[in-house]
This record gives sequence, structure tokens and C-alpha cells, in this order.
Amino acid sequence: MKQQDAVQVSVGGITFYIRPFPAFKSANIFGQLTKTITPVAGGLLSLAGSSGGDKSIFDLNLEEAAPALAGAVSGLSGSVVETLLRQLLVDYGSIAYDDPETGSTMKLTMDKANELFCGEVQDMFILAVEVIKVNYNGFFKKLAAQFGSAIGRFKEVMAASSASTETLTPPSSES
Repeated sequence: MKQQDAVQVSVGGITFYIRPFPAFKSANIFGQLTKTITPVAGGLLSLAGSSGGDKSIFDLNLEEAAPALAGAVSGLSGSVVETLLRQLLVDYGSIAYDDPETGSTMKLTMDKANELFCGEVQDMFILAVEVIKVNYNGFFKKLAAQFGSAIGRFKEVMAASSASTETLTPPSSES
């Protein structure tokens, strides 16, 4: 995908156009993103990798991932989340939207994001996930495959280990 190619998504009834970040800005944001989501990344990646195939964390069933997400979010400070959302959504001017009031396509700014997402903050998070998909989806697929195979091997070793210790456990005697 080229930097000027936009991906169209609809969030909260508004059409957004997401362009990829420039390479070095993408690396910077990725550093912030990984630092922020590290508490949950392992769990989500293992869920994605353990289901086999070439799955991404974005292909996960949200109900299965909810406990890992809840645990991660509980440890995040509001200022960290706000900074990351600003970087993903407005700081680099990579998102445009179809303005429902004017009918024209405009660059998403901080003021407009505040207006669009006031009372609908979940839509802001949904848009942020779409931005992450556009910029990092391939990376997470590759990482999930690596974690998934490691998790699979760990499970095999643990299963073999528990099977070998079963013979060490004396049978229960009935009274």
C-alpha cells in the first residue's frame, strides 16, 4: 500500500478515509502502540495464533478476547490512551472524513474529532483500530503466527509433562 492510497471505512455512520502513516512516523507510533498494548498483546496474539492459519488479532472473536482486553485496559492511564489516540487519529493528518454537515471531504482535526466522537467515544476506539489495521495488520499476522506456534509447542510440552506425571500419582483407594 502506498502512502497516498486511502482505505475507506464507515464508523458511526460517517465515512472515513485512512491513509498509511509515513514510514518513520509509523515506526514512532508503533513504539508507542506496543508499549501501550504490551500487557494484552501476548494473550491476543496467542489467541490468534492458536486457531491456526494466517489469522490476525483483528480476526479474533471479541467475546474470546474480552478478558484479555479488559485486563490490559485496566492498567492504562487516561493520558497514555489519549496521547495514543491523538497520534493515531489526528496528529499526522492521515484521516479524512465526509462531513455530514457540508457534504465535503475534510481532514480530521482535534476539534472535529471532539465534535464527532462526543458521546460516542467507542466510535473513536473503533476508528483507531481501523487505523492500526491499515498500518500494522501484516506485522501482527506474522507476529501471531510466531507466538501461536510457540504457544502450541508449550501446550504440547505441558500436556506431555502432565501425562508423564500421572503415573507418579498413586491411585486413590476407596474406603
